[in-house]
Amino acid sequence: MARAITLIRSDSLSDVAEYAYAATAPADSRLIFLAGSCPLNKDGSTAAIGDYAGQAAKAIENMRTALSAAGASIQDVISTRVLVASSRQEDLVTAWQVVRDSFADHDVPSTLMGVTVLGYKDQLVEIEAVAAVLD
Repeated sequence: MARAITLIRSDSLSDVAEYAYAATAPADSRLIFLAGSCPLNKDGSTAAIGDYAGQAAKAIENMRTALSAAGASIQDVISTRVLVASSRQEDLVTAWQVVRDSFADHDVPSTLMGVTVLGYKDQLVEIEAVAAVLD
């Protein structure tokens, strides 16, 4: 299947970052803007309370479901923003590693942010994403 996105790297920027620095989608692609994917179970309860990695995994699972409903997959994601309710860098890294591993070699441009609080009780992680598909 042809993919709409092109990941862009630059020899002028550090290769330490575990993601591409930019991405493009052709004009004829359909963009999909996902709401923040939360670590919620089907019944609305928060999954993996107190567990940054567990919540990141549940948020990725829910993101995959939303992508599928929109006719896309994780390979169609063009960028992400990972929000982690913590001021501790190690908590951000814990969540990020789950997200990073989920994307494997499809290392889209991403932003990782520590925030004060997220919207649901006991929520620690939320992942926003944009995808692009060729119909």
